[in-house]
Amino acid sequence: MHNYLLALILGIVEGLTEFLPVSSTAHLRICQSLFGIPLDDGYWKMFAIVIQLGAILTLPIYFRDRIAKFFATFPQGERGERTALTHPVTLTMIAFVCTAAPAFLLTKVIGKHLESLEIMGLSLVVGGIVMWAVDVFYVRRLLAHRTDHVEEMSLGQAVWIGLCQTLSAVFPGTSRSMATIAAGQVVGMSRPSALEFSFFLSIPTMAVATLYDLVKSLRPHHGEPSAIGQLTMNAPDWITLGIGFVVSFVVAYAVVAWFMNWVRSRGFAIFAAYRIVLGVAVLWWALR
Repeated sequence: MHNYLLALILGIVEGLTEFLPVSSTAHLRICQSLFGIPLDDGYWKMFAIVIQLGAILTLPIYFRDRIAKFFATFPQGERGERTALTHPVTLTMIAFVCTAAPAFLLTKVIGKHLESLEIMGLSLVVGGIVMWAVDVFYVRRLLAHRTDHVEEMSLGQAVWIGLCQTLSAVFPGTSRSMATIAAGQVVGMSRPSALEFSFFLSIPTMAVATLYDLVKSLRPHHGEPSAIGQLTMNAPDWITLGIGFVVSFVVAYAVVAWFMNWVRSRGFAIFAAYRIVLGVAVLWWALR
């Protein structure tokens, strides 16, 4: 298959799955396996990082008005009832730290051996079951108090969501958005507010994680050869990267807009069911 077509397909896959609770990592790994792309190939490792950056760029552009308002109202908030510690900007950074610190330590201890199709398939299934259970429980129970807006979040909710997001960093296939959305619902956040905070939290989380992966690929430890630093790029290689970047950005932007509207009137059950079906299929394929 021509690299331009591969770039188009992988860009679409990244854009479709990055912000949906279905795990973009698992989908990219599955597609790479289907197309016979070695997971340790330096060029395609860089390609995966570049198209993820394209998806990340979607969020600050889509939420530019909300983000600008947050910074303009710091630290008292829009209603004048926030403090420097409970303002949404601070809560986002606290949640990010609660993710980054344990995730860094755990990945150092566990290593990368969890990045297998068996682990991804199992993570898809378990995550789907958890998401379905949380969503059904959330719909059926009556909450004495519900957090309907990000501006109403508490420090405890931010810490909890940040810690739960760690699961996605340690176990590929878990899905960062699945972990944060389900965690938000468990502590009383409405679907739209949990989703919106998940998007805000993903900006620093994804930016730092992606840049860390890039630096680690350029300057590996223990004398290992650099997978990316030794690449010799020609014009078609740059065009392939450009196609993947642009396609992932455009598709991700459309997905974010659609997903925000979807969640306001529907739940996450369809995504939970998809995760379970896909996870079972991946496990069957990997264990053959």
